[in-house]
Amino acid sequence: MDTRAVWVSHVERQKNFLGVNPVPIPASNRSLDGGNESGSSTPSARAAAEIIAVSTRDDFLLEIGEALSGQSSVRPVDSVETALDQIGGNRRTTQLIAIDARDVQDVRGAVERVNSQASHIVVLVFANPEAEKSTAAGLKGTNVFAVLALPIDKRKAAAVLEGAVADAVSRRPAQGQQRAQSASDFRASITVEPAQQPEVGGYGALSEDRTGGGSKQMILIGGGIAVVVAAAAAWFFLRSPSTPPPAAVEKKANVSIAANPENIADDNVVAEPAPIVDMQLVNGTVDELLEKARLAMRERRYTEPNNDNALLFYRSAAKADANNGEAKDGLRRVAAVLSARFDESLAAGRYDEAALALAHLKAATPDDERVGSLDAKLATAQVTKMLAEGNLDRAASLVKGAQQSGAVPDQQIARWKQEISRRQDDAKQKKLVDLAQDRIKDGKLTDGDDSAKVYAEQLKDMGPSAAASYQRVMRDIGNTAMKKAREAASQGRGPDVERWLAEARSAGVSAAELNSFQRDLSAAKQKAAAAEADRIATLARDRIREGKLLDPANDSGAYYLNALQNADPNHPYLTTGNRDLAAKLVDRANAAVRANKLDQVEADLAQARRYGADGNAIQAVQQAVAARKTVPSRASTGAQNTAAAAAPSAPADLSKSLKRIRSQDPEYPERALAQKINGSVTVEFTVNAKGEPTDVHVVAAEPAGIFDRSAMAAVKRWRYAPVVIDNVPQEVPARAVIKFNSQE
Repeated sequence: MDTRAVWVSHVERQKNFLGVNPVPIPASNRSLDGGNESGSSTPSARAAAEIIAVSTRDDFLLEIGEALSGQSSVRPVDSVETALDQIGGNRRTTQLIAIDARDVQDVRGAVERVNSQASHIVVLVFANPEAEKSTAAGLKGTNVFAVLALPIDKRKAAAVLEGAVADAVSRRPAQGQQRAQSASDFRASITVEPAQQPEVGGYGALSEDRTGGGSKQMILIGGGIAVVVAAAAAWFFLRSPSTPPPAAVEKKANVSIAANPENIADDNVVAEPAPIVDMQLVNGTVDELLEKARLAMRERRYTEPNNDNALLFYRSAAKADANNGEAKDGLRRVAAVLSARFDESLAAGRYDEAALALAHLKAATPDDERVGSLDAKLATAQVTKMLAEGNLDRAASLVKGAQQSGAVPDQQIARWKQEISRRQDDAKQKKLVDLAQDRIKDGKLTDGDDSAKVYAEQLKDMGPSAAASYQRVMRDIGNTAMKKAREAASQGRGPDVERWLAEARSAGVSAAELNSFQRDLSAAKQKAAAAEADRIATLARDRIREGKLLDPANDSGAYYLNALQNADPNHPYLTTGNRDLAAKLVDRANAAVRANKLDQVEADLAQARRYGADGNAIQAVQQAVAARKTVPSRASTGAQNTAAAAAPSAPADLSKSLKRIRSQDPEYPERALAQKINGSVTVEFTVNAKGEPTDVHVVAAEPAGIFDRSAMAAVKRWRYAPVVIDNVPQEVPARAVIKFNSQE
């Protein structure tokens, strides 16, 4: 695809997005791009600079366009190689390269290729916030101007781009000179360039001829201004704290902060850059230079403007004649003004102005004895302010800069580092405690890498200084775990109770508190069981009163008495309820006899016997049944009378006639077998006319409630030969004792 066509398309998109057109650059600025100031006042539509953007992302290109506010153009390319091919296409345009690190696999390799093939090109790198620091660390030693975070901060990016453009202007080969220092060097120290040789022309030529050689002088002066602007932008970029996104803030909790204060000076801390005073000395006769210096002093142009001030002219005169007394005296007088300016700015808290005054003072009188003490005063004031504001990163940067300059005693440097380290530990402790408390509120006590327990362990790893915070967090974890255990207990969630008790134990909850909880839990269980037993007893009493003795199966007096037996064998109503139910069953059996409903009598008597009915009462009912069944004898042969007399008629006699034709062994309950529990169950039932057991029920069991179901299930599967009297099959009551022995 044609690159020009791509760029035209992008420009149209940028215009539509921003709603603006590129701002024209006045002709008076053309000298910065290698032109002249020949006097045409017609505005030029050419941009101040061209940003060659190595990126395939429209959003990145539009963000750069917004940061530039239309002052420069952006040319998108898809690789560093294509960007290098685009360099030098127009010598009147200052060019920079902006690399989107998301689209370049080897960022350092790309920057090194630009440095080696086009050393005059300024390079900017843009990276995601989480990769910003690692990208900057990976580019150490290269001639990259700055590394900025994405998405682009317009205010910061605008300042850095302005400085980068100015730096690019000063680097351009068309200006007839190469820079003596890399960007990293000139941002780290104050330099004074030597006076230029005749290709620039004398100072007189500058004041008299501004259309020929004067344009070159203006280029040099413009270059000096550009360096100052670039340095200021770089200083702004380095000192301005960036606000990381929320994910990055959460990550900080996992970053180890060393307790050793010496670690403050490691590679993670960038020394605070000193202000730059980069004045190009001018040529001319000593008398001319001194005259200009005197005029500047009278007009109080001590250090400004950059190309027309007393400091510049006195230094230039001293360069031309090292023994000139007036030049030396003038520099001392300028130094006195700068010293006063330094004191005033420092007292007013304008530390940036104080630093610039000190930089000019060093340029005026490098050997001045006051420089060391002023450096120390400035560093002390700046570090103290940053500590008071809690800006520990800037404080560490200032401390490292002071340590490198040697202006501050080692003892003070050590004290600062120790204080910063202590505050960093405090900040990390607070962050970890806050994170732990948030997770406790969310119920994330122990699960995963983002839990309260994980942050507590990080506090523990910080050593004795964080011991109190660690104990506090663990105490809160334990208290919360106990609270959750109580909630689980109230809801009957047994496994959750055990889980939270284990967490509370691991968090350091005392054995006394755990035992107290267990006692409370046991008491609560007993209370709940007693309440449940009372409820069942009430239901049993109501159903017996209502006459619902055996039916319905799951809502009768018998059903609830059995449930009460299982829930609380010692409940006071159990005896009364069994007696009442048995009496009601006997009464119902008597009523059935009177109504000649004999098929119901035996079932009621069997249940009455199970619940402890009086034996005499049962026998009386049975006799009444027998009487009902007796038929008057008729005249018959002696053999017939003998047979009739021999025929069994009482229920007890009939049960002896039962013959089991199919048997089924009961299943041994797993829990009883595992615990080796032995026992027996006495079962009563009625064998109907088909030989099938019906109305199977337990009348006695030892132990109670263990083998009952298994015994009844087995009996229900038994089969008998029907008992026939006078060719009529009879229902016969029966009883069986089933024994369970785990040893067999």
